[in-house]
Amino acid sequence: MVHATVNELLCAGSMVRMGNFRRAISWLVVPVLLTTPVLAHTVKVSGDVAATFHIEPNHNPRAGTPSQAWFGLTRKGGSTIPLSQCNCRLAVYAVPHNSKAAPLLQPALKPINAAKYKGVPGANIVFPKAGRYELRLSGTPKAPASFRPFQLSYSVTVGGR
Repeated sequence: MVHATVNELLCAGSMVRMGNFRRAISWLVVPVLLTTPVLAHTVKVSGDVAATFHIEPNHNPRAGTPSQAWFGLTRKGGSTIPLSQCNCRLAVYAVPHNSKAAPLLQPALKPINAAKYKGVPGANIVFPKAGRYELRLSGTPKAPASFRPFQLSYSVTVGGR
């Protein structure tokens, strides 16, 4: 025969309640975490230049709607490369495409302030339809800046309207 003290029964009861509480909370928290947009930045490196890439809204652009893309350029050591020091070009390609294909879009770059970056290259892009795209940023230094020419490529998935 099993005998339990009152304290053991109370502790066991509170453990069951605590387990139920944790289970109930997880049913509330997990869906919120799964549906909360992630503010992600993609970092790539080419030679002595690194770029942090972001596109609004929250890396989920929509076809037919302007999306702002920006590139936080930095040189080795961490100093920012503003657009004023870079002959930068942005080309947008549909995916897939052959290596000799002309860009689908070549949005004009303008200096923007984003996150901790001041005056970095940014562009408004209107993707024509849902699907996958490649954004290719290339650049050479404007005097007196000194960094090696670079080319960086980013994949973007565009949703429907």
